[in-house]
This record gives sequence, C-alpha cells and structure tokens, in this order.
Amino acid sequence: MNLLNRTLGIHDQALQVKGRRLEVLAQNIANADTPSYKARDIDFKSVLSGTQAQELAITATRGQHFSSGEAASESGLLYRVPFNTSFDGNTVEMSVEQAQYGKAAADYQATLQFLENRISGLRKALRGD
Repeated sequence: MNLLNRTLGIHDQALQVKGRRLEVLAQNIANADTPSYKARDIDFKSVLSGTQAQELAITATRGQHFSSGEAASESGLLYRVPFNTSFDGNTVEMSVEQAQYGKAAADYQATLQFLENRISGLRKALRGD
C-alpha cells in the first residue's frame, strides 16, 4: 500500500477534495431560488494542506502519550461574497456558480487523467511491458 501511496502522491486526496467542491457548487446552483440561501465554496488549498498536515502529524502509539495539538478543520467551507445583492437574501449568482462549476469540473477531469496515466504506468510495470 505504501508503494501505491507514493506512486499516486497527493492526487487521490486532491480528487476527493475536488469532488466535494463540485458537490458544494452543485448545491449552490440547486438553491439559486431559495430565499436567504448563502452560497458557499471550498478553499481547496487550505483543505488539501490540512489533509497533508494530518498525514505528517505525530500519532500516539499508546493512550498515555500526549496529544500533538488540535486537528485542522477539514471542511474548508467558506461563504461566497456576492457581486450583486438580492432582495430575498440569497447570495447565489448563477453566472458565477456556473463558471466556477465549469472550472472545477475541468480541474477534476485533469486530476482524473493524471491518475489514469499513473495507474496505466503501474499496470505496464507489473506486466513487464
């Protein structure tokens, strides 16, 4: 499993975070007409650095050991500041959300393609091609 983690690197974690971001953006689009709904987004860099910090964190091997501090927040959810205000308190701007969703989908696809290439290389190495 360690070989697989070294080969895939951070891209498997990045794919999970990007997938979660797509879900949040889809929720924003779905709630575009919901009064008082606040548009949200995920800060990709802070969430990914938080998962990296957790991987590098010291883990206790016994219950008597001291804890290493507070765990970083994994959610990374932020509220989006709208360009134009609405009368019903909804901060979803459809054009912004659609643009962000398109960019996030392209980023997700690029990460998938990278992982596919890495896995293909592993398959070739294992087969001896």
